[in-house]
Amino acid sequence: MRALPTHALLAGLLLLVAVALRIADPDPVARLRLAVFDTYLQLAPRQLDAALPVRIVDIDDASLARVGQWPWPRGKLAEIVERLTAAGARTVTLDLIFAEPDRLSPAEFAKLFADQPELRPLVEKAGELPSSDARFAAALGAAASVLGVAGESSSSAPGPAVGARFAVAGDDPLQFVPRYTGAVQSLPMLNAAAKGIGAVNWLPERDQVVRRVPLLVAIGGQLYPSLPLEALRIGMGESTVFVRSSGGSSVGAFGQRTGIEHVRVGKIVLPTEADGELWLRFSRPDPRRYISAHTILDGTYEPANIKGRDILIGTSAVGLLDLRATPLDTAVPGVEVHAQALEQMLSGEHLVRPPFALGLELVYLVGVGAALAWLIGRLGATGAAVVGGAAILLVFAGSWLAFKNTGYLLDPVYPSLAILLVYLAVSLAGYVATERERWRVRAAFGHYVAAPLVEELARNHDKLKLGGETREVTVLFADVRGFTNIAEGLSAEALIAFLNRMFTPLSEIILEERGTIDKFMGDAVMAFWNAPLADPVHAANACRAALRMQEELDKLNSLWAAEAAARGEAVHKVELGIGLNTGACCVGNVGSPQRFDYSILGDVVNVASRLEGETKTYGVPIVVGESTARAAPDMALLELGSVAVRGKQRAERIFALVGDEAWARTPAFRQLLEAHQLLLASMNEGDADRVRAAHAACAAHGSFARLYAAFARLAAADQPKSAT
Repeated sequence: MRALPTHALLAGLLLLVAVALRIADPDPVARLRLAVFDTYLQLAPRQLDAALPVRIVDIDDASLARVGQWPWPRGKLAEIVERLTAAGARTVTLDLIFAEPDRLSPAEFAKLFADQPELRPLVEKAGELPSSDARFAAALGAAASVLGVAGESSSSAPGPAVGARFAVAGDDPLQFVPRYTGAVQSLPMLNAAAKGIGAVNWLPERDQVVRRVPLLVAIGGQLYPSLPLEALRIGMGESTVFVRSSGGSSVGAFGQRTGIEHVRVGKIVLPTEADGELWLRFSRPDPRRYISAHTILDGTYEPANIKGRDILIGTSAVGLLDLRATPLDTAVPGVEVHAQALEQMLSGEHLVRPPFALGLELVYLVGVGAALAWLIGRLGATGAAVVGGAAILLVFAGSWLAFKNTGYLLDPVYPSLAILLVYLAVSLAGYVATERERWRVRAAFGHYVAAPLVEELARNHDKLKLGGETREVTVLFADVRGFTNIAEGLSAEALIAFLNRMFTPLSEIILEERGTIDKFMGDAVMAFWNAPLADPVHAANACRAALRMQEELDKLNSLWAAEAAARGEAVHKVELGIGLNTGACCVGNVGSPQRFDYSILGDVVNVASRLEGETKTYGVPIVVGESTARAAPDMALLELGSVAVRGKQRAERIFALVGDEAWARTPAFRQLLEAHQLLLASMNEGDADRVRAAHAACAAHGSFARLYAAFARLAAADQPKSAT
């Protein structure tokens, strides 16, 4: 398949569209990429290290069954926090927001009966009891506690005071992180008692699957750490969260505001996306991570699961609707997402979409896509498919190894699909171009080349050198003898019918013997061999065609004689003189792009025409030149002598073709050849007696009476014969 400029243009256009589509990153493209990353994570999830100091106190269905329906009195939550603190918990983080006073607090409960006079003493007494919210605040104040805040875009309520301090190197992270206009927060007394405040917002992908969590959010223009990041800070005893973004030292953004590079707490560095999100390397759900809340209240928990650990309090109860989908599970408690994020921060087993990922994927897409488009023209579609398949397998293997060994997220799918599209489009364009070329070849050669040869040219049109080339060919000229006499007795319509009836089977013979019909010239036909397709035995094939044409003409003469006899008419016997010559010619399309003929030019053509004229002189139907005789030595050939052809400085030996290879091996031909050679030698010596004797021996072969009658005339004339 020839690589055409249009194919290169098509490949370039498709690659440009693929690059633009990837940069735009519409939802279908993003989903493809995320599906691959999910598959990688399913194949190689993070393994839970039971030694990591992260546990979840779970308000599960069993706890609701024992303690009562939700919400529990704040006193119960205060008791849980107090017990966890007493057991040595390093931090206590609540994935809960207490935006309203406890409706079961004594004072709040008393308000329900304030309008009933008979209960006034009881109401006044209840109002004097301690508030359960106050007790809960005291428990939070005594613990290394973290409360949540939720950013809201539909609210303008200000957020609580931030417990963490931020140190920023580079551009202000507020312009990159998720932003909210307002907040949903816990009661001020609870926020004031907690040691830290963290955002509980999660940002699922468009398919509602949680793959990343924001480490930082902006609420009302104020920067907040996420809940697990704040738990990490409190647990490490740090006061400051360090944020490095574009423009900071060692962050190569080249003047562009490319976003956040990483967040650091103490010595723990957390790589992030440009918007400050952390990719989560989930582990599979594991019951060892959970402690049922009721065991804390009834004292049946294992103390070793509490001491020195970071405890997150949340709920897995189905009715409380705090469930999330992850790449590993369709329903995971929201508190586990925070817990796994905290585990990942402590273990350092991160997933990272490195800054060079997009550039590397686009370089692969463009490089391999362009290489395949080029290889299709060199190796063909199959060879290019093998190379392309190997490249795609290699990039998938590299992407998987990068994920498994370094946590790098490199997308092999979109670039590979884009490359496949380029391959299919260029292959299709090549196929269409090839079919168009085949149609052109069939149209150009279908009228004068045998159908099998046309198909071979169509399949391998590189064998056809359009525009001309020098090639050795064998040329055939065939001319009807006495055509003028035949034509005089026929009408124009009858004459055309006669010629068509004669040339149809003769043309078929030429094509069957791998010849190319050049042209018909009234009562003559010209054909040649060894072009447009190579034919190593072109001279022999041309000789066989000439012999078969004579045999076919004999059959036609018999048929015409029978038809004429049936009509009571006389018939003229049709004779055909054929000249064959072999030599170098210029072969190619001659004419204009609108109208051309595939033909040959050269002296060998002229000589073949003159040899056809010699058939009348020697009384034989087929005369071949010396070069043809040398190229087909196994044919039954009889030398006729030498003739001086116009335009040639030396005389050329010519031969009568009297039979094919099979007849050349018969005793009868060997006897004739021996007698014939003796005749030629006698004529050269000028011995009249020997000539007569040799002539008589040759004439005994009755089939060649006309030939030897011609020899007798030439001997009698005793002069050189010159072709004009």
